[in-house]
Parts: sequence; C-alpha cells; structure tokens
Amino acid sequence: MSETTTHISSRREFLKSTSRLAAASALVGTATAHVHAAEDNTIRLALVGCGGRGTGAAANALSTQNGPIKLVAMADVFEDRLAESITQLKNGFSDQTDVPEDRTFVGFDAYKRAMDCLRPGDVVILATPPAFRWVHFTYAIEKGLHVFMEKPVTVDGPTTCRMLKLAEQSEKKNLKVGVGLMVRHCRGRQELHKRIGEGQIGDIVSMRAYRMSGPIGSFASPPKPDGISELLYQVQRFHSFIWASGGCYSDFYIHQIDECSWMKKSWPIRAQGSGGRHYRGDSIDQNFDNYSIEYTFPDGTPLFFFGRNMSGCHSKFASYAHGSNGSAIISTSAHSPGKVRIYDGQNMIKKNLRWAFPQPEKNPYQLEWDDLIDAIRQDTPYNEVRRGAIASLVTSMGRMAAHTGQIVTYDEMLNCEHELAPDVDKLTMTSPAPLQMGSDGKYPTPYPGIITKREY
Repeated sequence: MSETTTHISSRREFLKSTSRLAAASALVGTATAHVHAAEDNTIRLALVGCGGRGTGAAANALSTQNGPIKLVAMADVFEDRLAESITQLKNGFSDQTDVPEDRTFVGFDAYKRAMDCLRPGDVVILATPPAFRWVHFTYAIEKGLHVFMEKPVTVDGPTTCRMLKLAEQSEKKNLKVGVGLMVRHCRGRQELHKRIGEGQIGDIVSMRAYRMSGPIGSFASPPKPDGISELLYQVQRFHSFIWASGGCYSDFYIHQIDECSWMKKSWPIRAQGSGGRHYRGDSIDQNFDNYSIEYTFPDGTPLFFFGRNMSGCHSKFASYAHGSNGSAIISTSAHSPGKVRIYDGQNMIKKNLRWAFPQPEKNPYQLEWDDLIDAIRQDTPYNEVRRGAIASLVTSMGRMAAHTGQIVTYDEMLNCEHELAPDVDKLTMTSPAPLQMGSDGKYPTPYPGIITKREY
C-alpha cells in the first residue's frame, strides 16, 4: 500500500532502519515502563490497514521517545499482508509489539474488533484505502480513541461533507487526530512558511509543482487473476480505482497541493485542467497517465500542477513559490528532505541564494508522530481532520476538472452528489465491488467533454 520510487523517503523505507533502532527502542520502552508502572500510562496502538504505509506508520509510532507505547491489535482484509506486517514490526520492535493471534483480525469488520482491544485515550492507526476512512473514523470517535489517519481522507464531495461533520464530533470529544500530510511537520518548511508570511519573497504571484515519474504503486493493474474476488482485487490495487483512493491523482499529488496551499495561506477555489491515457496495454485501471491542472486562489494567484506516471519521460518532484520580491523552493526532489530555500529574483541559482534551512533535516514522517503523541500526553489541542478533509477535497477538485474537461469550483466539488462508493460501510468479504466491469472486460474510465457531471 505504499508508493515507492528510488528517490522517495517513505514510511516503508523508514522500516529498513528499524532493526538498527530496535535495541535502543527496547531499552527506552523498558526503562520508561518501570518509571510509570504504577499509573500505567502506556499508550496502546491498534493498526487498521497493514500495508506498507500502515506498517511504516506503526514503526514511526513505536519510535516515539516521550513515554511508553505498545502495539496490541491489528486488522486487515488480507491475512498474508497482516502476517508480513507483524513480522516486520516484531523484527524492529519486539518488546513493543504484543499482538497474539487472538488480537489479529481479518475482514471488512475487523477494524471494530481491533479497536475493541483498546481503551478510551489509546490510539488507532487508520491506513486502509481512503474510501473506508469515514467508516473507521466514525467507530474510533464512538470508542473515544485518538487517531492517526493516512491521507487522503476523502475521495469525493459527499464523503468530505461527512468527514467535516466527524471532525466537529472529534473536536467536541477532545480527540487528538493526526492526518498523514507530514510535510506540515517538517521543521524546515515550517520555517519557510514563517518567512514567506513575513514577506521575505513579497506577495506570492504564482506557484508550480511537479510530481512526474515512472509508474509507482498499483497505479496500473492488469486484468484480475483467478483466485481473488473483484472486490478484493480492487482493494488490493487501490491506486488503480477512483472509488478506493481517488486514483493516483488524489493519492500521490495531495502532498504538493497541500504544501503549496499552506505556503499561500489559502485554498484554491477553482480548477481547470487536462490529462490523458497512453500506452496502456491490457491495464484496467482508471487513471490518466498525465495531468496538467491550473488551480486558482481567491486573489487570482495561480498554482500550476503537473503530474505524470510514464516510463522513459523526464522525472521531476518539486514545488516552487514565486513572489514579487523573490522566490522559494518548497520541495526539492521528494517529500524529505525538503531542503527549502529562498532566492533573490526568480532564477533559482546558487549566486541568488538568500537563505537555506540547515542540513541534515529530521524526518517529517517521524516528527508528525512525535507531535501527535506529545499532544496526547500533554493534552494540548491537536486535530488535523478539518484541514485534511479540505486538502482532500481541493485535490479531488483538480482531478474532476481533468476527468470531465470542465472548470470545477470548490463549492461544486463539495456539493457534487456523485458518491463513488455509497455503501462502502456495508461491504463484506462476499460483496460485489463498488465498480463493475463492463461487457468489454474493462472498467469505466473518464471521458472528458463527454461525461461532464461525474468522473465516469
């Protein structure tokens, strides 16, 4: 379930270093547990969604150093994925992974049984495909659990409206909720945000971002093999299906759309764009291979986003802000390290460099967990759901603009009635898939200019 390229510092890559940290983590956990044994302030974790992202998030959680923390329950719809996740986490965090067989759960209702193993005030990690996020978050709120949820948190207008209401409920219950837009926890980008806010590049007049690489994750999928249901195949290959993930656009590109909006201190109010499918062979996914989107902020400032997943083409992974008195690099070549910089003028060359954040940087994947657990232990306000839902909606707005060939506004996206998987909360292991294959053996794909009120 993770996206991986040779230049992306992902949660899955974080796992590679956990064996080196295992001894130190065990010592810290043991020492702290003795200190706090009388009050038992160990935070218990449940992991719902045991793919690469979920396993990596659990490793980040277990690596926090501000008090005892232990993984006690896990859930997934794939038994082999769950078993592989347990093995990885036990190898890295043997003293903090206490997940016997009777606390491992498989199935679409497994999330409830995993959360039932926790106490109010414990933490559940929600790392399944985002279509299930509102369902699982609803139960977490009922149980009084703090939450870490992966991005995106919604994939369409109706689920965004639902998530915004859930955000209110979680805030009223004083639940701490982190959303996996970890760039906002990068200390370098926080400093850049402060400097841009102070006017160090003047007024932002335009922004641009690029996420162009070869195919990654389950971006493209061959026809379903024998031995797996259509539903489970779509969940397994969730990047390929818009209902499950928002497709590659929502799942991959949300980070840079979010970080640019953060630097601008605003959200885009409309989007127009284009994209297309090329060289698809027998692939049955719903994605476009390339996207070119122009977002517009309320003051008219444009954000140009370019996404591509095609082999043999130029690769670029970066975000930029252009101001009336200088320019800034928001992302250099990946999510981490950001290596943020400010330049005189618009030509971002060495002689024009005005400021750069010192290197090396701390990993934002770890920092977001340090910040969340600290907020839980200190009982300070911490709830990122509303922002995560809006970031997800704005991302979907650009996706829908490309898929329909129309200008799509923020309000139109929020009020779009097309819910991509309206009965996702009712799915069982024998349910039909939310997306049905056509008589030609393929799934429906966007037809810009022909299908204009919905994406397919």
